[in-house]
Amino acid sequence: MAVPAQAAFGGGFADPAIEAARAFRAAMNVMAKPGEIRTLDTAVPPAPLSAAAGTLLLTLCDPETGVYLAGPCDTAELRGWLAFHTGAPVVAAAEADFAVGTWDDLQPLDQFRIGEAEYPDRSATLIVEVAALQPEGAALRGPGIKDVAHLSLPDLTAFQGNAMLYPLGLDFFFTCGGQVAALPRSTQVAEG
Repeated sequence: MAVPAQAAFGGGFADPAIEAARAFRAAMNVMAKPGEIRTLDTAVPPAPLSAAAGTLLLTLCDPETGVYLAGPCDTAELRGWLAFHTGAPVVAAAEADFAVGTWDDLQPLDQFRIGEAEYPDRSATLIVEVAALQPEGAALRGPGIKDVAHLSLPDLTAFQGNAMLYPLGLDFFFTCGGQVAALPRSTQVAEG
């Protein structure tokens, strides 16, 4: 099925160098400060992807970065948009450097790479589209957090199990509309 040119060509960065640099800084800041919520809404990707998730993909992906599109995110329009703006190939979950979708669509988590003892960085980063992103709920502790931070998470047990794998494990971005937050594998998660 052919992708309409407008869907593939539109919605990218108007000024790629500057907007990608700003978006990269925002993405690294939320990863360095788990629980912090920032605005990240420069891109306008095809539905159903949020502006924040689209901006992350444009910023972090390139032709060497495999992307898994889960559930309703796997559309011809989104594949064409991603290919045109980043060159990133769409791959199976087990080969993904990045995966994007809702929490339910990204299950089971053990289908994604968690790294290897010699190369813990060879793991997947999941971009989880959520209905709401709030600084409440689960209590987060660890690097980048002064005392405790709070973040609404879709499944406390899964993130506790992921933290137990450290230095292996998955890293997460959570996106909702034009907002983003992150949870690196090094963060300890407890009930709020």
